Amino acid sequence: MEKTILDISGNRAFTLAVDAAISFRPFMAHIEKRAAEEQGLKKNFYNTVLERFREKPGVEDDIALEDIHRYEDLLEYLYAVLSPTLSSENEVAWGLAFPLQPILFYGTAPIYHMLTSNFRGPEEFTISKTPQEYQVERLKLVYALILQRLYNFHAPVKVGQTHAWQQESSGLYRYYHTALNADFLEVSVKGELPELDTNQLHALLSGPDGFAALEHILPLQRFRFRGISVVTATDVTATQAVENIRNIRLTALPGESRKGYDDVVLSLKTLVQNEKIEFDLFPFVRVNNRGVFGYEKSGTGILFSVWGENNFTPDEFAKNVAAYSARPDAFFSTDLEDTALEKISFVQMFRKLGVRSLALTPVFYQGKAVGVLGMHTWGNDRFDEKTLALLEPAIAPIAQLMQIYIDEFNLELENIIKEKFTFIQPAVQWKFNEAAWHILHYKKKNLSVETEPIRFEQVYPLYGAIDIRNSTMERNKAALADLRAHLLLLSGTLAALGQHHQSVILDEMIFHNRKWQKTIEEGLLPATEEANLNYFLNEEIISYLQHISVQTPAARDSIAAFLHVVRQPDGPAQQNRYALEVSMQKLNTAINAYFEQEKEKLQQSYPCYFEKFRTDGIEYDIYIGQSISPAQPFDHFHLEHLRLWQLSSMAAIARLTRSLLPELPVELETTQLIFVHNHPIDISFRTDERKFDVEGAYNIRYQMIKKRIDKVHVRNTGERLTQPGKIALIYFNKRDVEDYLPYIQYLQESGAIDPGMEELELEDLQGLSGLRALRVSVRYE
Repeated sequence: MEKTILDISGNRAFTLAVDAAISFRPFMAHIEKRAAEEQGLKKNFYNTVLERFREKPGVEDDIALEDIHRYEDLLEYLYAVLSPTLSSENEVAWGLAFPLQPILFYGTAPIYHMLTSNFRGPEEFTISKTPQEYQVERLKLVYALILQRLYNFHAPVKVGQTHAWQQESSGLYRYYHTALNADFLEVSVKGELPELDTNQLHALLSGPDGFAALEHILPLQRFRFRGISVVTATDVTATQAVENIRNIRLTALPGESRKGYDDVVLSLKTLVQNEKIEFDLFPFVRVNNRGVFGYEKSGTGILFSVWGENNFTPDEFAKNVAAYSARPDAFFSTDLEDTALEKISFVQMFRKLGVRSLALTPVFYQGKAVGVLGMHTWGNDRFDEKTLALLEPAIAPIAQLMQIYIDEFNLELENIIKEKFTFIQPAVQWKFNEAAWHILHYKKKNLSVETEPIRFEQVYPLYGAIDIRNSTMERNKAALADLRAHLLLLSGTLAALGQHHQSVILDEMIFHNRKWQKTIEEGLLPATEEANLNYFLNEEIISYLQHISVQTPAARDSIAAFLHVVRQPDGPAQQNRYALEVSMQKLNTAINAYFEQEKEKLQQSYPCYFEKFRTDGIEYDIYIGQSISPAQPFDHFHLEHLRLWQLSSMAAIARLTRSLLPELPVELETTQLIFVHNHPIDISFRTDERKFDVEGAYNIRYQMIKKRIDKVHVRNTGERLTQPGKIALIYFNKRDVEDYLPYIQYLQESGAIDPGMEELELEDLQGLSGLRALRVSVRYE
């Protein structure tokens, strides 16, 4: 037995201001009771122990900590009574401690070794618990003891604690569980015992600071504690490491997957108690039941290096995942340099990266392979099958963790689908959730229920349109140029055919080709005629040439050359339309990317519904109001924020599209339009079209105006309102646009738009009159 005085908190615990002292009286009282209850040898043994205690002078007095080892012979008797009879002293981690203080003064060699091995220098080990955390735990224990002994109230407090030490050099943890036996502690009150209401006590202790509040109701200075605490310690490193992995999967937060992986790897290293062994997790994520590359890396990332995109095509990877999932085999080698492994191809990939020992363990969840757990060392470090066996308790929580990552991957896919390909955006998802729950609720009761309408009342609409200037004219111009080139190529091909083949049909084809060439040169090609020309080129001519190719082998080369040229997307017969399409796509991609980035920022201010439409350019609708997010108060400042953003974003897009001009095969410019509607409207989700639309006659008028104003002209000028380099704001009443005036002034003063502003009257449209507009110029410098 050892008798060193040791602070098992690592000198981290605050001093607890209590009247406490070491005393043998509670233990002696316990032995007297047992002697009275027992018969035979046990009774004689207990009486013998009592005699030895009573022979010692001052045995029933309070004993100072520094004097306790004068009673070493009595401590031996105490150990003999309380320890398992057949257990060796070298097998039991057992000790005696000062009442209510983490101070060990007597115990077996194992408990001292277990606890002092972590106090070999403050630079080597750190203790995970703070002094404050120790203080809270001790207060709970002290008050639980008071309530039990004096009030017969059993508070839900754990008498055992798990302590963690981390070695600085390796980062690995050791965990020990210390169980405290307070049977030999005597609690008494100084003066009268305060009264407590049991019901109020239950309510008090259920709160987070319940035990701290007891310090005011029952000050510790009013109580006296005498006796000895019995402590047993157990190394629970393996159990706690596995528990840590379980806790990681339960407490994982979005965006913390990297940290979660790192914590899992540290727990696995702790489990095997070897920081030189590396671990990697490789979950199998699938799309449409085909394995795809994941994007999470864990540990060294070696599994992603060997099995990832650098070594396999997506199809090869999918086939390998399918084959492995059908027959998942484990692999283990303590030395990859073994010549017997040279014929295994994948081993060579690990060997090239410097791996020495390697274990690959398939991980299953509900009978399905969900991934692989990799374990390896570098250089000269190795591990054997005994170390590998230590991982067995962690395999089940690792499997659950991998399944969670797979579920998160699938959820991310669903979120992208919702955001990019449906109209159910996060801002309004809650409304759809409620409607779906109502359907499910009635369905479970076998009751029929109609789908309730998804409506948002009194929301403010904001509409904007970025249009590609003269896109229709540019498209017609490109089409005519390509058709002219197509007919010219056809003319040469038909002429070449005449050298190998003569027929009336060939003459007819040559005639129609010349007729179409003349029509295009005269610039007379209405839409109906363009359709007829395309039918001639893509149906009649192609069928005829294919027929001639079969009938006249000598003409095959010239026919094949013609068909190859006209079918090339960027070839002479399509190059102008292709260049225009590339230019429009570059502009729309840039605009769309800008809005995608800005949309996330807008949601941070206040949830709003943001819907984009692809035309020749990009149009958008934004709806914001209290009904979109009932849980967050909505006020006019949120609307003002959106309106300022609407103006500044239009200026930013104008500069963005202007900066792209050098990259465009066809020079295209954009126009920017805002329709100002200063009154709230109602919108509802139309299940037939899977989209939101306005409701009510007045609100429908708002929708009608949006569709008619894109090409409106300034009154009595013939000039289009929308112009490159300018932002146009259309409105009906002067008071509707007044809110925008301070924003225009702010953007002018900040240099986003030029000074000055045009106030314009607009031409009447079908069913619309009295439209007005403001127009400002964007500054490009």
